[in-house]
Amino acid sequence: MGVIRFHDFYKQSFDIRKEVFAGLRAEPKHLSPKFFYDQKGSALFEQITQLPEYYLTRCELAILEEKGDEIVAALGTGGLLVEIGSGSGRKTRLLLDGMHPRIYMPMDISREFLLQSAEALAEQIPTLEIDAVLIDFSQDWQLPTFPAGLRPVAYYSGSSIGNFDPESAISLLRKIQCAVAAGGGLLIATDLQKPADFLEAAYDDAQGVTAEFNRNILAHINERLKADFDPSAFVHKATYNHDEGRIEMHLRSQIQQTVEVAGERFVFRKDELLHTENCYKYTVEGFQELARAAGFTPVHTWFDTRRFFCLHYLVA
Repeated sequence: MGVIRFHDFYKQSFDIRKEVFAGLRAEPKHLSPKFFYDQKGSALFEQITQLPEYYLTRCELAILEEKGDEIVAALGTGGLLVEIGSGSGRKTRLLLDGMHPRIYMPMDISREFLLQSAEALAEQIPTLEIDAVLIDFSQDWQLPTFPAGLRPVAYYSGSSIGNFDPESAISLLRKIQCAVAAGGGLLIATDLQKPADFLEAAYDDAQGVTAEFNRNILAHINERLKADFDPSAFVHKATYNHDEGRIEMHLRSQIQQTVEVAGERFVFRKDELLHTENCYKYTVEGFQELARAAGFTPVHTWFDTRRFFCLHYLVA
């Protein structure tokens, strides 16, 4: 089994209650999508990636499989591969098999899921050194110390950059740019703009897995802050906002209700919406403009055969 080193960079001083209270006191009410990802939420998201409506993962995997040699040639081999929001590592395995990095550094907010994924890869690739990093990307962060001479390349999959509004996306990209330093690279996935009905189906599947994933954010808040949300009292809602170019996910309160969170009460009107996530859809030119604003230079782009999805390679 490969070597695993665990780094806990999650700031214990971070006040979860303060952030949740700020969102629930706002108008409209909102919660950060980072609270989706407890162990159950991470597992539910992996189920979502395999749903027939959720084309994003299949498109990204197809690009990695069909263009893998070109991608590896651009990224280089034998260095440090950093994965931003590591997930289960299915897509990463394709990169690892081609790049043969000396060190793989998965970074994620879910401790249990991060460790499970790292252990699974360590069993599959016994020669791989793994530095697993528990981290919240909304906070200030940097990479753990790694051996001099290793060129870092980051991989940010799943079009998760779309969860950030443009200003916040630039801020996160700048943090990645600083982490990989001059000459380092970033392979990043973006979902491309397409018809609203097609997009909405991907975020509101017939089996209801995305709805369960969305409601699980309330169960996670219950656990973390001794809250008494009844997830079944909320209905999942996903709509495409044409003006903003994004899918918006909400939970709609089915009744007038009062919820207690860490000793404070919050009233939800019947049909009031709780905003939980945005998923921006880009044009290639629109995303590259953000990348340049963050200090990256676009070098390559790869698409699936239907041009639904794009992988960008950027150099710091």
